[in-house]
Amino acid sequence: MSGRGALLLLALLALAGPPARAAELVLSLSKARVTITSNFTGDTLVLFGVIDPGTAEPSAPTDVVVTVRGPSESFTTWRKERRFGIWVNVDSRSFLAAPSYLAVLASRPPALIADAETLRREQAGLDNNHLLQRIGSDYADVVREDPFRQAFLRVKQTQGLYFERPAGVDFIAPNVFRATIPIPGTAPIGAYEVEVKTFADGALTGRGVLPLEVAKVDFEQTVATTAQDYPWVYGLATALMALSVGFIANLAFRKD
Repeated sequence: MSGRGALLLLALLALAGPPARAAELVLSLSKARVTITSNFTGDTLVLFGVIDPGTAEPSAPTDVVVTVRGPSESFTTWRKERRFGIWVNVDSRSFLAAPSYLAVLASRPPALIADAETLRREQAGLDNNHLLQRIGSDYADVVREDPFRQAFLRVKQTQGLYFERPAGVDFIAPNVFRATIPIPGTAPIGAYEVEVKTFADGALTGRGVLPLEVAKVDFEQTVATTAQDYPWVYGLATALMALSVGFIANLAFRKD
């Protein structure tokens, strides 16, 4: 490049000013730990967020997508066929490291926020979350119309562990939003992740993550810990308890 061309390039960069800064997020949960006791039927958390748009003011309103993922687990779905008058399992598909809990809350339907490629890349929306499957000797995330994927989602949604709320994020001020996160009574214990992404003009502008823990306490925690760390003690105690209940029932209801 000639000296005159270099000077012209420097002048254009100076006129353009500093590069735009991505939007920053300040996030807060009403509680970072959900405790499960014997009478636990569910809980509700509230997420608050403040968006600092930085030096780049978007030409369109900001959208927010909140994704809550629970501990990973493996799951197998089966395809049945009717043969000789009975239903039998003929094929299966294993899902590896899938979230045990998956909630998506957005300020509006994800399809209106960005194009399909961006949503898929950012895993924004229930159908756009990656669900790794084992297909024979291969591992892949298939298209969302795949029948095994649809069956997996249907089971999880029936259990209340997977859901999407396209109007689950409310703006209470121009750059302040709120989202209500339900934790069902069947929620698995473990470490959760609350991921917040902001979009403007169809592009990702900010991202923030908060940790969340769902844990058992008191007697429930003692039983769960014993079953995991000392399975033989747990098995023996369960067997003795069953024998004791049977013996007491026999004394109470026997006929002389």
